[in-house]
Amino acid sequence: MDIGQAIYLVFILILSIALGFELISKVPSTLHTPLMSGSNAISGITLLGAILLSGAGLVDHKYAVIFGTLAVIFATINVVGGYLVTDRMLHMFKAKEEVKK
Repeated sequence: MDIGQAIYLVFILILSIALGFELISKVPSTLHTPLMSGSNAISGITLLGAILLSGAGLVDHKYAVIFGTLAVIFATINVVGGYLVTDRMLHMFKAKEEVKK
């Protein structure tokens, strides 16, 4: 990879971070729960891809296995945390009598 490609990839990374922050900051709180469900589905797909990369034996490059394993860990944290936050937000919309039961 030459320096031009590296600069291009860093530019795309910075642009996607800025765009993601701008989009998420404009989302009203009533739409947060459906968006969390969608992002959990995407993280689930990422988790499946990371499992395939790290454990299928398709790649024998040690860095691919290391990064695949890290991706499995981070995607799992993201999926579990997302479902916990979504569940907590859904409990806020229930009546108080239903929550006590």
